[in-house]
Amino acid sequence: MERRQLGRTSLQVSVIGMGTWRTYDADRAEVQPITDAALTQSVTFFDSSPMYGAAERMLALTLGARRERVFIATKVWATTEKEGRDQIRRALEWYKVVDLYQIHNLEAWGTHLPYLEELKAQGKVRAIGVTHYEAAQFSRLEKLLESGRIDAVQLPYNPWQRDVERALLPLAGRLQLGVILMRPLGEGALVTKSPPAAELAFLSQYGLKTWPQALLNWGVSDPRATVTIPATSSVRHVAENCAVGAAKRFDADARERVAKLAGRL
Repeated sequence: MERRQLGRTSLQVSVIGMGTWRTYDADRAEVQPITDAALTQSVTFFDSSPMYGAAERMLALTLGARRERVFIATKVWATTEKEGRDQIRRALEWYKVVDLYQIHNLEAWGTHLPYLEELKAQGKVRAIGVTHYEAAQFSRLEKLLESGRIDAVQLPYNPWQRDVERALLPLAGRLQLGVILMRPLGEGALVTKSPPAAELAFLSQYGLKTWPQALLNWGVSDPRATVTIPATSSVRHVAENCAVGAAKRFDADARERVAKLAGRL
């Protein structure tokens, strides 16, 4: 599994990570095999949020004593200082240290950021990030990134959602920020159908076999990307996704070929 440095920090993460939206808000018996499979496949990056129901707690429970083997990225998602501090307190109880604490969807960022900076100075948080999924909010993200107070940004990026290419990705590259790719499979919409097998034959040159693998590789083949975070409740899909970590990255022509195939779906 390829690893990359998270922006200008010294932190290293696997290029294929694990998202927990929808999939970890479940019983431990359902979640445990997914966590175990991911660790077996050398995944080191897990992303969660209090917005995802029980996901943060389930991730902590299924990791158990193996927490030190992984990089935990979670989020604060609260409109008030008290609610935000309660969320952060619980996460620190579960994880002891949060490697990347993100302000989810820029919610009350002016309230939460100074406190996260205090925790970073105390060594309880290793890096600070921000997220948003709506293109209409990207100008707000840009202004905050330009402040120099942020280490990483989480963005939606796939062949159907390329708004971040206009300004945010170039800015993140210039500032040497970590870039976490959310929605790499378009929340599943990009993999409800697949191009014909004949049109995917070229993937073998890159050590890939399937359309979902092509989409994941498309994202992390952008040199500004750090890690992509597909979510799944299937052990088989964990292995399939993680195989992309050892694949050859696409050149510009191959990325455009995948984008055109996606455009015809």
